[in-house]
Amino acid sequence: LFSFIGARAARREEGKKYEKKRFIYPKVMEYLPQRIFLALVGPRGAGKTIILKQMLSETDSSFYISLDTQKPENGLFSFAKEASENGIKLLLLDEVHAYPNFEMEIKKIHDFLDIKVVFTSSSSISLHESAYDLSRRVRLLQVAPFSFREFLFFEKKESFPQLTFDSMVGEKSAREYYGKTMHAEALFERYLHGRNYPFTLGKDDLNPIFRSILETIINKDIILAGRATPTEAMDIRRLIAFIGNSSAEDISYTSLSKNLGLTKYKAEKYTELLEKAFVLKCIMPKGSNVLREPKILLALPYRLLYKTYKECIGALREDFFTDSMKYLGLELNYLKSGRGKKTPDYLINGAIIEVGGASKGTSQFKGFSAKKKLILTQPGKMDELHRPLFFA
Repeated sequence: LFSFIGARAARREEGKKYEKKRFIYPKVMEYLPQRIFLALVGPRGAGKTIILKQMLSETDSSFYISLDTQKPENGLFSFAKEASENGIKLLLLDEVHAYPNFEMEIKKIHDFLDIKVVFTSSSSISLHESAYDLSRRVRLLQVAPFSFREFLFFEKKESFPQLTFDSMVGEKSAREYYGKTMHAEALFERYLHGRNYPFTLGKDDLNPIFRSILETIINKDIILAGRATPTEAMDIRRLIAFIGNSSAEDISYTSLSKNLGLTKYKAEKYTELLEKAFVLKCIMPKGSNVLREPKILLALPYRLLYKTYKECIGALREDFFTDSMKYLGLELNYLKSGRGKKTPDYLINGAIIEVGGASKGTSQFKGFSAKKKLILTQPGKMDELHRPLFFA
């Protein structure tokens, strides 16, 4: 323990530098007094480390360690035991998935020591596999990238109330919200360029940073964790590039297998790994007589590593929308006809949603019945049928 003490004061001071808090921070502090441990899970770069350092600066008897760079020689349990014996009440473990068999150590700490643990992970791969062991001991909190609303708060110090899905669907409530937020849409294009991560604040050339993050995910979270071989990693890179260079339509296990020369099993395996590492997401279909294969989209803004903004704006809009719905915890399906006929994009809470530019019309709604039909557009448009995309 004492070999790590030297950096403690510096990290505590570092936490004080970050005056603004992520919107999830109050929820983290609300759950902190409970007996159950907390796991902050989310993409690399989403600000989980900063949250831990802010907690370090604001809580007494706390201790922070990054397991990505420092590994206690005698194991996490022995480390936590020594910390507890030296008066530490809160142990903050960063990037816990980098520590072998961390779930067993966390389990022992919970069951046998009088110390609280909050830990982070940039990969939910290990957490999914150890969910049973940790289920009664750990509460998972998802640290998402910036929503557009949170981006405005950090970028321009503007604070808007959150718009619920039902309020977005309702025309009266949507008009009232648009009246208060219309001026903010001028920044939405900037946001779509990759400003949905805290580390992008004040930076301009973002692609090299996101490329580096993607390589770290492949090399550390996937290869070093033993989920794929270096040879398979080459196929994983090809798979991401293929999705990034394609339109948002019709990317599935079958299309990946066919175009990349992979077995469908491999396409499904790589997709599952990348979804758990927050690089892409799978949206299951809704409709009669359809193959039960997901529509596969990238997480914002990885598509910009392969195409310019203008070349992929349509797909970026869908990446943004599906990211937003996913992090709001809403059940989302894409619509597909049995014969491959073009349909509206998505179904949420009984509402049919089409995503696109301001020229999007109603033709794709023909033959579909729903309690509400909406077109989310960028640039924004507000009437009975249309809503600005940034509302999502």
